[in-house]
Amino acid sequence: MTTLKKITITNLDYIRLKNMISEYSKRNKTDANIEDLLGEIERAQKVDSKQIQKNVVTMNSIIEIKNLDELEFKEFQLVFPEESNLEQNKISILAPIATACIGYKIGDVIQWNIPNGIHQFQITGINYQPEANGDFHL
Repeated sequence: MTTLKKITITNLDYIRLKNMISEYSKRNKTDANIEDLLGEIERAQKVDSKQIQKNVVTMNSIIEIKNLDELEFKEFQLVFPEESNLEQNKISILAPIATACIGYKIGDVIQWNIPNGIHQFQITGINYQPEANGDFHL
């Protein structure tokens, strides 16, 4: 579970994520990752894609995070499950770390329970955000 800071997502991301959760739930049992993602997007403030701030993590963003416990930096792209590819650092939104980051801003510290325990991460950069680049279809 994250710390409950205010988060923001685009209306388009909200709709696509709700549809994905609905389809996933029809095919599979609902699991903790789906429940966590649903909780995050339901509590988020929804805004038009053209109104989202450039420092907010959206779907398809390439972000850099720092694990505050290990002082290790990682870069990855938040993608829908069918686009995930670990070799290309494309992490499914259903992965706990990706769910933890959606809607947060550069500088935010997130506490999240991942498979090997509770860790704190800080979003240190967004190297690509579709909306900031005018890629509103992604």
